[in-house]
Amino acid sequence: MNIFRLAGDVSHLVAILILLMKIWSSKSCAGISGKSQVLFALVFTTRYLDLFTVYISAYNTIMKVVFLALSYATVYLIYMRFKNSYNSENDTFRVEFLLVPVIGLSFLENYAFTPLEILWTFSIFLESVAIMPQLFMITKTGEAESITTHYLFFLGLYRALYIANWVWRYHTEGFFDQIAVVSGVVQTIFYCDFFYLYVKQIYWDIQHAIK
Repeated sequence: MNIFRLAGDVSHLVAILILLMKIWSSKSCAGISGKSQVLFALVFTTRYLDLFTVYISAYNTIMKVVFLALSYATVYLIYMRFKNSYNSENDTFRVEFLLVPVIGLSFLENYAFTPLEILWTFSIFLESVAIMPQLFMITKTGEAESITTHYLFFLGLYRALYIANWVWRYHTEGFFDQIAVVSGVVQTIFYCDFFYLYVKQIYWDIQHAIK
């Protein structure tokens, strides 16, 4: 554990909580991609199967349970509780274009050809592209609520901080997880354009407030 890992976990948690609070307070999931949230729930499910086989620490166990619970709560709110507000007509990204290559890569590139390792690898690869339906939805509609952009910012910040975590661990421990690092870099690249637009919008908002 180091400050970058801890900050990354906090950013990830904040992103999910922002999304949940947005849905619950507005009683609407408009502008949110249900497909992305299902993919994230699948990511956590396949990654945290070791909850039943390995104990690392109380922190590790609690965070895994929290992320699982929050991800499924988000899916429930979108597809059950507030399904009438879900913009399914705009959430049209073909997720099979992500799942098929990710499944194939998981069998070809892994550290051990065992069910748990293949599912862990699947979760790492899938997480790197799970946000694409949400970004596609924003591109299609041409708009995004400020809360949704805050969610995306903290989600991207989480990935950027994890890259810093891997750099730190490489220099201090000699640790290098090729699959996680490559997938994390790919995922962060998807956020780069959004980061630029997000910071630019905040800058203009501040300038407007000053005037």
